[in-house]
Amino acid sequence: MAKAAGVSRSAVSFAFNSPEKLSISTRERILAVAQDLNYVPNTLARMLKAGQTQSLGVLLPQALAQVLENPYYARFLTGVGQVCDEQGYTLLLTPPLRDSMLKAIPYAAVDGFIVCGLEHDRGEVAELRRRGIPVVLVDSSRHKDVSSVDVDDEAGAHEVMRHVLDLGHRRIVLLSMDPGPEVAERGYRGPLARRLAGVERALKSEGMGLEGIDLIEVPVTRMDGFRATKVFMAGPTPPTAIVTMSDILAYGVLDALHDLNLSVPGDVSVTGYDDLPESSWMRPRLTTVRQAITTKGRMAADLLFSTIRGEDQHPHQVLGAHLIVRDSTTRIGV
Repeated sequence: MAKAAGVSRSAVSFAFNSPEKLSISTRERILAVAQDLNYVPNTLARMLKAGQTQSLGVLLPQALAQVLENPYYARFLTGVGQVCDEQGYTLLLTPPLRDSMLKAIPYAAVDGFIVCGLEHDRGEVAELRRRGIPVVLVDSSRHKDVSSVDVDDEAGAHEVMRHVLDLGHRRIVLLSMDPGPEVAERGYRGPLARRLAGVERALKSEGMGLEGIDLIEVPVTRMDGFRATKVFMAGPTPPTAIVTMSDILAYGVLDALHDLNLSVPGDVSVTGYDDLPESSWMRPRLTTVRQAITTKGRMAADLLFSTIRGEDQHPHQVLGAHLIVRDSTTRIGV
């Protein structure tokens, strides 16, 4: 391109990026030659040379198809995207590559990563830090060297289980997200550990424990909530209340109970967790725990930009979680 225009490579760069450094005639000649040659400047190469890509990455714990099916991520990414728009950045979603998040990292040209649902001692986080890539953890655990955003999940789970117990329910199914194979080695961690701690604290106030209810772990999909409900409702002592750790699971529970011609909340009370938009207008309207999902995305992106600029001191931000009582729960026997 430079040879065809009879100018230096620097002049070609100036023509596209700093036109004030060239005379009008020189710039017009370069642009005319570029049009004749169908030349397009390599923006990515220029950004990489400058050490910036003007792009943020979100490292996702699930395949992209699963993520896009879950309205939770739509709300979270809305918050991240709002901040990216304000900063003039693009957003790159990075799901596992061949079932490995570690394999996906080298292919992501970004200035920093928001890491969802992974603990600070996971290999993926260690690899990002080894590469010097700024990181913010979301739904993890606090670490003094990494910025993070979490929700007070223990308080939220305690509130919803306390609500169900106060309504007189004792035959309870707790439908929880599958913690994965690492639970056998490391136990429950992150948001799930906090939620189970809140549930257990509420149960203990009634002289009960987790062993006194049915804890069922399934992948967080509507279909898995549906299938699990069909199974345990066919048992000899079906529950009078189903407490779920996700609105998505609760939607599947409601689908299954409708198929079984059971009334909610007349026969079975049901609760969720997240307060997705659908929860307030479905029938019955879902009793659930509200967390500020979009705000969480915005906060994570703001922290990441601070980390990229070297401004932050690795803060740990905690958002509240609050019970929203609607129509899907009632006192037992009513």
